[in-house]
Amino acid sequence: MNDALAGHPCTVLVNALHAKSGGGVTYLRAMLPQLATDGRLELVLLGHRDLLHLLEPLDGRIRVHPVELPGGMVREMLWEQLRLPAVARGLGADVVFSPANFGPLAVPNQVIVLRNDVTVGRDEPRLAKKLYWWALAALTWASLARVRRAVAVSAYAAERLSFGFGAKVRVVHHGVAPAFSPDPAVRREGFLLTVSDVYVQKNLLTLVRALAGLPGIELRVAGRIVDPWYHAQVMALAAELGVADRLTFLGRLDEAALVDLYRRCAAFVFPSTAETFGNPLVEAMACGAPVACSNAAAMPEIVGDAALLFDPLDAAAMREALARLLGDADLRGELSGRALRRGGAFSWAATARATADLLVEAARGC
Repeated sequence: MNDALAGHPCTVLVNALHAKSGGGVTYLRAMLPQLATDGRLELVLLGHRDLLHLLEPLDGRIRVHPVELPGGMVREMLWEQLRLPAVARGLGADVVFSPANFGPLAVPNQVIVLRNDVTVGRDEPRLAKKLYWWALAALTWASLARVRRAVAVSAYAAERLSFGFGAKVRVVHHGVAPAFSPDPAVRREGFLLTVSDVYVQKNLLTLVRALAGLPGIELRVAGRIVDPWYHAQVMALAAELGVADRLTFLGRLDEAALVDLYRRCAAFVFPSTAETFGNPLVEAMACGAPVACSNAAAMPEIVGDAALLFDPLDAAAMREALARLLGDADLRGELSGRALRRGGAFSWAATARATADLLVEAARGC
């Protein structure tokens, strides 16, 4: 143990360079206020000047170090690998916290978060995208070889992403914000809801095929269109199957709008093929939404007995599960009750405490 740090707060440089959308932003928006209250830590937030607004409002105890990055993903990654270590030393960081699968390889005193499922590359038809996922897998392995500690956001993530370095990995589930809660005064309506940014592993093509067998049911999709190529495929299929008028893309929504949708939907559906956690699942359960979801990856671990499971690659099985849920009020009520109990098991405060323990251990060389 580093005795020089005993009794003193650890300076933690939070590497937010990869918090651009989706779960990465959700994670830091929830975690930063919690970590800022931990007296063992002093936080310095490093992020791209043009993207730090995504993490606002920021706790006044957090020092902010905005940086200008060169354009393009490759140049940004080179900046992180070559320049960030010197910045960390200049800021007096005892430990770097990189809430992504990898961080700067020249910084061994680091904690990373295993949250991106690299198996996505198996199903990606485009070579450039496959190369991205292969590169991410390689960087994950290299980072694990160097860092002191790693957080796995689920047991599934720990199993699939530890690459033989399991002794460094600790499972710490994500939490859910208090705003995601039921409201008995709000009546549920007849639409299906899914919440995710739009790209291949979210499996919306299969969901559209299932929707075609559910006459009169509307599907609303809340999330950014990250991959226009995939979105175009989904829309083309919806038009071909005659369901385009029952499919609505809502874009990225704020927390209040999401809470309202979770409370009003007839059911929440999560058809993803590759997830290490699935924040929307916990949000939906905390709001009491009846849930139908994929039986793949981390989803069964997260929902427990609080969801109707289906094979995400089988449109008929997905359709059958959704038809059963939509047609059975008693089942919806039972799953809603289970969802509330299951959602109550997740807490950002508990996530932050366990993560802070790891940061202190890494900083002190434990």
